[in-house]
Amino acid sequence: MNDIIRHIKSQISQVTKDALQNMEINGKDTEEFKSALQGDIEIEIPKEKAHGDFSINTAMKMTKILKNSPVNIAKALTAAMNFDGTYIEKCEIAGPGFINFYLSEAWLYDGLKLIDQKGDDFGRIDIGGGKKVMVEFVSANPTGPMHMGNARGGALGDGIASVLEHAGYDVTREFYINDAGAQIEKFGKSLEARYMQIYKGEEGFDFPEDGYQGNDIRVHAKNYSDANGDCLVDLSSEERKQKLVDYALPINIANLKRDLEKYRINYDVWFKESTIHANGEVAETIELLKKSGLTYEKDDALWLKTTEFGSEKDEVLIRANGIPTYFAVDIAYHRNKFEMRGFDKVINIWGADHHGHVARMEGAMDAIGCDSSKLKVVIMQLVRLIKDGDIARMSKRTGEMITLSDLIDEIGVDAARFFFNLRQAGSHLEFDMDLAVAQNNDNPVFYVQYAHARICSILRTLAEEGITLKDISDIDLSLLKTNEETDLIIKLNSFPQEIEAAANSLEPSKLTRYLLDLAALFHSFYNSCRVKGEDEDLMQARMTLISLTRTVIRNTMAILKIDAPEKM
Repeated sequence: MNDIIRHIKSQISQVTKDALQNMEINGKDTEEFKSALQGDIEIEIPKEKAHGDFSINTAMKMTKILKNSPVNIAKALTAAMNFDGTYIEKCEIAGPGFINFYLSEAWLYDGLKLIDQKGDDFGRIDIGGGKKVMVEFVSANPTGPMHMGNARGGALGDGIASVLEHAGYDVTREFYINDAGAQIEKFGKSLEARYMQIYKGEEGFDFPEDGYQGNDIRVHAKNYSDANGDCLVDLSSEERKQKLVDYALPINIANLKRDLEKYRINYDVWFKESTIHANGEVAETIELLKKSGLTYEKDDALWLKTTEFGSEKDEVLIRANGIPTYFAVDIAYHRNKFEMRGFDKVINIWGADHHGHVARMEGAMDAIGCDSSKLKVVIMQLVRLIKDGDIARMSKRTGEMITLSDLIDEIGVDAARFFFNLRQAGSHLEFDMDLAVAQNNDNPVFYVQYAHARICSILRTLAEEGITLKDISDIDLSLLKTNEETDLIIKLNSFPQEIEAAANSLEPSKLTRYLLDLAALFHSFYNSCRVKGEDEDLMQARMTLISLTRTVIRNTMAILKIDAPEKM
């Protein structure tokens, strides 16, 4: 057993299904009733404690099938329930037919024993069953440094990947390198202009109107010139651009890897776009699209009928000059994920400006025989950076922007990863840089880390006085009875459920919220319940409780790759 709450829900489900079969009420012999027995029992946690620990609405769902009132069904159902061998102590009928279950306190303490037994592995579950999942995220244009959007995408994508790993999936993290196409052409033109301006002056060689204005382009050109002189001046433009791209692109990719590793992100695969051009997969994919009957020619270009997938207009696959569009290459890349590499599920983290691209890509997948239901796109909204109370301006056009590396240097990795996962991906995020470095409880990452450090301090102080924690089998956990203690225990036991919810929703923000709630419950316990100075048995029980709280905080922060300091 990895999750005591899942175990209890399983008990409630089985008790309910057994009672449905055994209850004394008419209409149980219909095929519709027998079919309902095979379905899931919906189990919820009541909002108010007075309404029990768990609740089901089965009686109301069976009303039409059994042609009886929900209250009568609930009465017959509860009369037939047998709680032997379960944590269920009693049940009550409430309202129009809800059945509320009340548990014995034993589940709380058995849950603590489970946390102690699992240790660093507590929270790991197996809803994934080893299915192969790829999470592709960041995939920043390699023509320049990473910006704030990449910073949010990195924390979000890596968080999703970690959550899925803890939920039992076989996860691959992938970075897609756009090393071909229009962006690289623009990169080459920009490098060429800055290089030639070194020898001909800015008036002597025009910079492309849509070129990359960032200072990094000037640095590349100068470094190449310093090392190689004017050897490119007399070459053709195409040769010159290629030489400069061949020089600068590997440097940029190495910088991307360096910055992402600094951000605690390590990819399993760095996949180059040029690969699927060279091996013919782009051409093969376009042929598959032609065979689907969804393409046509117009203005010397090849088009895909994306209006049939919900788009406002059809999209070009191959331009009049014979060059495939980014869309065509992206379809081939996704085909590679499903067909060539056999992923059961593919998750993409895209910016809000790609929202309209989702339906087109899903339609294209179905058109080439890939199951679009296996593709999940997480749309990530924009980040607004706040510093000194004002919006920090950044512009790709002028090259003036706050990079991922700058951000980490200023606020640290822990704050960046925590703050970027504070909100759901689809919510706009205001990132307060001043708050992120504040050393007080208003800073959410400080608040959580301080809870962990405070627990370490308590246990360290006790150890220095010769008071060590006994084996859990020798501790009377039933002494933990105050509201502050039981609230904290319930929260600790719910951790695997939080992992499941985060994995199913692809929302690591559920874990930052869990950490904040858990830290608040610990601080409430700390302010109300003394550890040292109580009698020996109660002190040992409370030492156990805070030690296991430390374990769960540490495990949760490890998923998000945030440090859990022992001293602050």
